[in-house]
Amino acid sequence: MKTTTIDLDQIKARKAQVFPRDPNAAPTHDLREELFELEHKGEIIVQRVPEPHVEVLTKFGRTKKIPIQKTWHHKSCGQCGHIPGYSTSIFWLHRQLGLDFIDPTDQTSCTGWNYYASATSNAVAQAAVMMRNFAAAYETGYYPLIHCGTSFGHYKEAREQLVKHQDLRDGVRRVLDKIGKPLVIPEEIVHYSEWVHVMRNEFVKRQVFALDNVTACVHPACHYHKIVPEDAIYDWEVFGGQRTATVTGLIKALGATPADYSTWFDCCGFGFRHVLVQRDFTRSFAVQRKIEVMMMEANPDVVITHDTGCVTTLDKSQFSGKAHNFRVGVPVLSDAQLAALAMGAHPFRVLQLHWHSSDWRPLLDKIGLDWQPYWQEFEDDLAQIRRGEKEGVTWADSDAPIKTK
Repeated sequence: MKTTTIDLDQIKARKAQVFPRDPNAAPTHDLREELFELEHKGEIIVQRVPEPHVEVLTKFGRTKKIPIQKTWHHKSCGQCGHIPGYSTSIFWLHRQLGLDFIDPTDQTSCTGWNYYASATSNAVAQAAVMMRNFAAAYETGYYPLIHCGTSFGHYKEAREQLVKHQDLRDGVRRVLDKIGKPLVIPEEIVHYSEWVHVMRNEFVKRQVFALDNVTACVHPACHYHKIVPEDAIYDWEVFGGQRTATVTGLIKALGATPADYSTWFDCCGFGFRHVLVQRDFTRSFAVQRKIEVMMMEANPDVVITHDTGCVTTLDKSQFSGKAHNFRVGVPVLSDAQLAALAMGAHPFRVLQLHWHSSDWRPLLDKIGLDWQPYWQEFEDDLAQIRRGEKEGVTWADSDAPIKTK
């Protein structure tokens, strides 16, 4: 597959119109310069983004490289535990495009729960866990692609701390030396939704369900675009360059209509610590500040986001709003699930919509997907597995797109 070309000069010109810079101002800082300097001194190894890759423009004008394949998938604990169709959709998309990737078995959590929810760890331990994962990816020759928005934001912060502080690098190096791992820092920290964004036109070529009559609201993940915001991809054609390009770009490419609403910039309500100790606040925020506002101002057919906590919170909080007669009742999917749905992925073997709490049936009805035969087929699979007649639903069962009318 050839590297996609994007007219960066055109985007830069648009950016200059929106944010005219002082000609005497210093250019946007590029952390990669310091990475390569540390590598030149022999302190670290920098893992380069492999070819083929796509170059995109970040919020303040830096060019960022997004790999197309040879990716090592850093999975999300919340996706695997709460929304399994999220991860399986990402992998399904890769297989549909025939791309080379690794689903590793030696990856650990990013420690985001510890860092954001409890603060009981320390800087060296936090960074060492990250660096062990990066070393594991480097040893395979594949490049890390981060599934979780929290891991993405946490790793960007930790990477900058490692670059800036010698004592932190020394502490992490002592830990890695004990387990025989090199100190490797990736050239770019890449979120899976950035990969979805640059591959969106490839998905369109394989699209089997039209989404022209679908209205979608976007929830941007805070840990994608509010932590180290200069590393996020922004859309210079919509809303004056103040909205992320990820998710919205995919929705537009697939033919659906992205609908704006007044609380676009608000958090989903997840917030890590208060989802544990103040869950009523999380649920009321998700319902009243996000879902109900979307329903009243845009009345979407679906809400699309790109992080584990966001899908979980916006999807699974709606039951409380329904109990108190708030205006709720809209399915919440990830961008990867939307792309897979449009390409004809099995709604239960791949998308695993039965794990979602909000009602997804009206959306499937609207795009012309008769889901009931596929649900019956899926139930038959489960019955055979329970009787011991089948070991499990495999990728071979799921890879072929479903038949359309």
